[in-house]
Amino acid sequence: MASWSSTAPGFLAQCRQLTEARAEHQWLADGSQMVQQQALRDFAQAMRDFFSGTHGKPTWRKAGRSEGFRIVGVKPDHIRRLSRKTGEVWVPKVGWVRFRWSRTVPEGVKSYRVKWDRAGRWHIGFATIPEPLAAPGTGEIVGIDRGVAVSAALSTGRLLHCPTLRHTEQARLRRLQRKLARASRGSARRARVKLAIARLKVREADRRKDWVEKISTDLASRFDVICIEDLRITSMTRTARGTPGEPGRRVRQKAGLNRGILASGWGVLVRRLEDKAPGRVEKISPAYTSQRCSACRYVAAENRKSQAVFACTACGFACNADVNAARNIAAGHAVTARGGTRLLGPVNREPQPVS
Repeated sequence: MASWSSTAPGFLAQCRQLTEARAEHQWLADGSQMVQQQALRDFAQAMRDFFSGTHGKPTWRKAGRSEGFRIVGVKPDHIRRLSRKTGEVWVPKVGWVRFRWSRTVPEGVKSYRVKWDRAGRWHIGFATIPEPLAAPGTGEIVGIDRGVAVSAALSTGRLLHCPTLRHTEQARLRRLQRKLARASRGSARRARVKLAIARLKVREADRRKDWVEKISTDLASRFDVICIEDLRITSMTRTARGTPGEPGRRVRQKAGLNRGILASGWGVLVRRLEDKAPGRVEKISPAYTSQRCSACRYVAAENRKSQAVFACTACGFACNADVNAARNIAAGHAVTARGGTRLLGPVNREPQPVS
């Protein structure tokens, strides 16, 4: 595959083209050159990531999504605080813009990004790399099993549920979606319904993000090692629709499962744990974690009685199925520490004595 730099102009060449275009078109010159250059930089970075194989192909920007811009070269006097809850930031070609001071703005900020979401809200984010949380030094290890009915089960026995929309909100969302299907494209009625749906979706996403931040901070500050399943979420949430020649099976059921997985915040939980506890998060293969008894290590498919019940057919040990899997994930830390790559499979099916 040809490289991006050999088939198209790079960032510097595009900036020179931008200068020529701004001299020719007044509407382009009226905008901030810094904002336009940063958009070109984002595009160049996206193409490099695509050709390196780490990301997918960049898509066309959609109206109402990913609206925003980035400002670099921020000076200390470009940000000032007005009151306990209010601040101002200098935006080129706009002037001073007031924002809600919801958290501490770190010292030495060099850039910030302003975004507009689908719910009609404006956000400003100052770029900084926060310090990781210090390990408690107790030597404690925790295993985390992720699921849909239980978003995260800890080896300590604690069951965590990611908050979602309430039943009344879910019912309203379904009504709005049916109303959206009947609205004509481009109509003002359709725009109002889309905005109402977006506000409900954003409310759910905000609750999920708040839950992830609190849980990740708690785990990173309480445990020295955090073991979690090594799941390929992108593959697990791939559609089962198939092709016109070979249509998929149970497509609607798979779509519901995909929505449940994404609503549980699996990916963002791991990402925030790795941000807050770098080097202390270990990914363990999920092989046989749901079938292995955490007490006697006996592996059998019959041990998993149901989604929530685990009962070992060898030693009689019984507990919540997700907690049992989380304990096996925590035990997998010893396997990887000895140089292994996953939990051992069922080499033999004979029960082992309980230690």
